[in-house]
Amino acid sequence: MAPPPQSVSLSLRRRKPVMLLSPAELLLMMLLLILVFFNTFGLSQNLIEYLPGFPGKLPFKFETGYIGVGENEEVQLFYYFIESESNPETDPLVLWHTGGPGCSCLFGIRNNIGPLIFDYSNSSASEPTLMLNKYAWTKVVNIIFLDQPVGAGFSYAKTSKAYYSNDTLSATLNYEFLKKWLINHPTYVDNPLYIGGDSYTGIIVPLVVNEVYNGIEAGRKPLLNMKGYILANPLTDQYSDNNGQILYAHRLGLLSDRLYQSAKENCHGNYINVDSKNVLCLSDLEKINQCLAKINFDQILEPQCEPSRKGKQDVLSRQISSYDRENPMD
Repeated sequence: MAPPPQSVSLSLRRRKPVMLLSPAELLLMMLLLILVFFNTFGLSQNLIEYLPGFPGKLPFKFETGYIGVGENEEVQLFYYFIESESNPETDPLVLWHTGGPGCSCLFGIRNNIGPLIFDYSNSSASEPTLMLNKYAWTKVVNIIFLDQPVGAGFSYAKTSKAYYSNDTLSATLNYEFLKKWLINHPTYVDNPLYIGGDSYTGIIVPLVVNEVYNGIEAGRKPLLNMKGYILANPLTDQYSDNNGQILYAHRLGLLSDRLYQSAKENCHGNYINVDSKNVLCLSDLEKINQCLAKINFDQILEPQCEPSRKGKQDVLSRQISSYDRENPMD
């Protein structure tokens, strides 16, 4: 699988469901919304051959659509399917989840592993321009990008009650979606199947994988050719993820051995919910914050974009309750 551009992240935080968009990105989102509305209204699926901002016909198969899941199919999950540019009949099939929870999977398509990215050098606020992503996974993999849970992206519910969701329910509906999608696309049933996602979906993806394996053991049709799963910068446990940032920063060479050892001893390895009377620990943590103040947590090799950060960046600003520590998946 072709690797994406090198990226090193210090942050294991869940992505916020609301994303800040540039004017060009917002305009493209609006154009896509209009395009999706007119192409999917009354249809379960359709092919997109042209996109605003991209010159000419798309050089890959791009399908969008809705699949109803849940009771009386009250939940309508929207997806983008991009076929592999190599050997779609035999290349792996990936069901990709974007984090948040609640982020549109357009984020994964245009920012991470999809075939299109913004051509910023040739874009303006009124005319965003797209270009091909030479690192796209879709060069060798078929990918279903899923707007999930209900309410994310273009996915919606027919009743207010159906908008209720949680991690386990979302995983169950995502599995139902996958089965129905493969029934509608039998060509891909035998392809090697991978379930993937980033950020908050470090919680969701294992639950979906469990649903898949339970279905295989129960002999539910269609039988899925499950091969593995992918977790990218995943949230796993709020306490462990946040507390582990100090060790990770040290291993990346962002903290000196002397400062790291001092903090480890004075804080007893616990850098979250520190006792306000532990002056030595608090002093070490303040020094750590000073060392990391100008580090881009999401990509340490990239410069910090000051306008995107409001307020002081604090690696230890989170307070994790004992309930969160004991129940990381709630």
